[in-house]
Amino acid sequence: MAAATLTSKGQITIPVQIRTALGLDTGDRIEFVELQKGQFAIIPATRSLKELKGMFRHKRKRRAVTIEEMNAAIARGASESL
Repeated sequence: MAAATLTSKGQITIPVQIRTALGLDTGDRIEFVELQKGQFAIIPATRSLKELKGMFRHKRKRRAVTIEEMNAAIARGASESL
């Protein structure tokens, strides 16, 4: 069984065998999911780009906007907020 010690700042070091089993690396995020009162699961919260592929679909192709059109939209927004 792996164990960790809580520091005075509320931090722990996740043991290497747990990090390996979860596929965690430096900078990865984790989530704590409550299974029942007083019992939690540690879930990796990071996803690879391959997993994200296709998650966001474009409903339609949009044409590129010119700098002039952007400036005009900004000016309209600024005048409406006054």
